[in-house]
Amino acid sequence: MHLKNTLVLSALLCAAAGTALAAPAPPKAQLIDHSSGSLIDAATAKAVLADGIPARVWKVYPTSKWAFTSQVEGGITASGTCVVTARVMMLPLTVTLKAVLYRPEKIATAFDAQPGATPEQCKDLAKAKLKQAVESVVSSLVKS
Repeated sequence: MHLKNTLVLSALLCAAAGTALAAPAPPKAQLIDHSSGSLIDAATAKAVLADGIPARVWKVYPTSKWAFTSQVEGGITASGTCVVTARVMMLPLTVTLKAVLYRPEKIATAFDAQPGATPEQCKDLAKAKLKQAVESVVSSLVKS
């Protein structure tokens, strides 16, 4: 009988975990953006961060102790090549002031270059590289 209860409880926990994975970032999560406005605006960068960080990360690394920041830089060179670098960092917060400390716990950087890209294609590349950097940080924090 004890084994049956354990199996039922395990199934319920798995179902709850599946719904928690799709949850957005908590409302008090500190998502900070320091990107170049010509490639990605702050609202889009924060949305990519919020969408890419699953609820299980916030359970292990609560918003009261951690913040995430993004930085996307680059642009189109004189030769017409779009060059993009996207970085995501997980930073601790101070205990008393809840201010962000620049002592990254995890960092991921993704970069790429696309010859002959239009400004719109360059923005799409920037967003894709930011998503890749978020995925890298998340995968180093929690296992799938």
